[in-house]
Amino acid sequence: MEEGHEKLVRSSVLLEEEILEALEEFAEMYTAETGKKWSRGAVIRLALSEFFTNRGRML
Repeated sequence: MEEGHEKLVRSSVLLEEEILEALEEFAEMYTAETGKKWSRGAVIRLALSEFFTNRGRML
């Protein structure tokens, strides 16, 4: 495993259709901004990381 990469564990969540559409939009936006492919899962991980950081828990 490359340094700096975390182990990912498969999980299932139920999301509203509008959330999935927004995740896809943000993945496309981040892909355009960074030049690297972003997935909906990556956007979810980023959003959760920000949420926990804002709540005082660094992950």
